[in-house]
Amino acid sequence: MKLLHKDIEKDNAGQVTLVPEEAEDMWHTYNLLQVGDSLRASTIRKVQTESPTGSVGSSRVRTTLTLCVETIDFDTQACQLRVKGTNIEENQYVKMGAYHTIELELNRKFTLAKKNWDSVVLDRIDQACDPTQRADVAAVVMQEGLANLVLVTPAMTLLRAKVEVTIPRKRKGSCTQHDKGLEKFYEAVMQAILRHINFDVVKCILVASPGYVKDQFTTYLFNEAVRQDNKILQENRPKFMLVHSSSGHKYSLKEVLSDPTVTNRLSDTKRISLKSSLRAHSSPNFNA
Repeated sequence: MKLLHKDIEKDNAGQVTLVPEEAEDMWHTYNLLQVGDSLRASTIRKVQTESPTGSVGSSRVRTTLTLCVETIDFDTQACQLRVKGTNIEENQYVKMGAYHTIELELNRKFTLAKKNWDSVVLDRIDQACDPTQRADVAAVVMQEGLANLVLVTPAMTLLRAKVEVTIPRKRKGSCTQHDKGLEKFYEAVMQAILRHINFDVVKCILVASPGYVKDQFTTYLFNEAVRQDNKILQENRPKFMLVHSSSGHKYSLKEVLSDPTVTNRLSDTKRISLKSSLRAHSSPNFNA
């Protein structure tokens, strides 16, 4: 969901203009709408026309209407949202007070006005417009001393953290400083994961590297999870997937996401996520 405009007065009256960008945004919109709200959006209206000879025909025209919302119908299977109400602004095709049903469309803006915007509804807008809330895939692309933590949304990749730690080289007869440097690096990556990954949203975490860096890091990560009794990491261990990458730079993410084993895992994740989402959203009555 994209927020184009927000104008809320001190008395909590006002309006917002939003653009739904994906199917789930229709669910958010359904939860924003209430009977008595004002909804302005582009819509199709069937109008009658009369020719100079007196013959009557009909045509479909696209126009922008403002309705006082009376009923709201959401089809969870098709993710379609229809809003019925009376026209409350002058329009060349639709009389004041006439009924019309607007079917909200993806990538077409709408303006929603309320007499009272409460904090719950405003929080929902913030959540719907936060791209990290749609990022159900995270990736840690790493090599010794460098890691990039990225969230992957349907529309973009978001770099949330870049970890750089200087790791001393191994010396003949002694690896102490090298091992301490690696541990410091792994600890910093672990903290970045805990800080930036919302495990309630993210369904798959890719850990990619050349060589055995990914294996050594995940061994450290889950040993520390047990030592620190970190339930979040322990419970979400099945979400982690180890993948090969040519480097720890962000550009290596493209090759990681193109790996057939990754694409298969992500497609399974999407299917499970969609089924869960529809179950969570199902309701015996979709009319407000």
